[in-house]
Amino acid sequence: MPAQLIDGVALSAQLRAQVAQRAAALTAKGQQPGLAVILVGEDPASAVYVRNKVKACQDNGLHSVLERYDATMTQAALLQRIHALNADPAIHGILVQMPLPPHIDPHAVIEAIATAKDVDGFSVHSAGTLVAGLPGLRPATPYGCMKLIESTGVPLKGKHAVVIGRSNTVGKPMALLLLQANATVTVCHSGTPDIGAHTRQADVVVVAVGRRQTLTADMIKPGAIVIDVGINRNEAGKLCGDVDFAAVQEVAGWITPVPGGVGPMTITMLLANTVDAAEAAQHD
Repeated sequence: MPAQLIDGVALSAQLRAQVAQRAAALTAKGQQPGLAVILVGEDPASAVYVRNKVKACQDNGLHSVLERYDATMTQAALLQRIHALNADPAIHGILVQMPLPPHIDPHAVIEAIATAKDVDGFSVHSAGTLVAGLPGLRPATPYGCMKLIESTGVPLKGKHAVVIGRSNTVGKPMALLLLQANATVTVCHSGTPDIGAHTRQADVVVVAVGRRQTLTADMIKPGAIVIDVGINRNEAGKLCGDVDFAAVQEVAGWITPVPGGVGPMTITMLLANTVDAAEAAQHD
């Protein structure tokens, strides 16, 4: 029997309705959650992502500010804008869209964002709270993946989870979130000699490497949960993930499609983080 689809579009709609309710409650108290999005340069994919983020804010009762700058903007000028937004009480989340032009150091930019407004969860402080198991803002994509896994109703305690990929944005925080949920976690990457030896034992596999056909049907334990974070295009130009979807679907128990799986959840969790930050600001 083919795997059950984990519908990111439906789950996202459900979670966004909750976000909109919380945003409305804050707005009624005079504290509308606000997200500032900064785009430097003309990267076409970034422009689409930014537009989607701003629209999602507007659709769910959040206040959003989009600041677009030429690729010639200096690092000093960008840091100055971030410091101004850090001090703006109407802004609860600051997101600088990556990639940045080569003359700007992304680490310096991320670290300039106030911890309480780091809704991307990428700063060293945010990463530290995750490692220490303390409350904090979580990177949106792995946070969304956790919600997708939760939606299956399968408890993670005692399960073996394998994460393929070790990036700071997905792989590492994903492994830490799974650990927090009491899974036993293995992280595989380009230096792992036989990834299949690990994934064949896994109850949950999260693939986030950005390479098609990374996970094939012979690498999966029957009934496993498969979360595909990858976004690629095949020879026909059609969107696909890192998983050989048609074949893996015949073996897995649950699987996310691409598109319509992890993608919608990333923006949803970004909105949730912004509302969390606004609620926290109200208690300060």
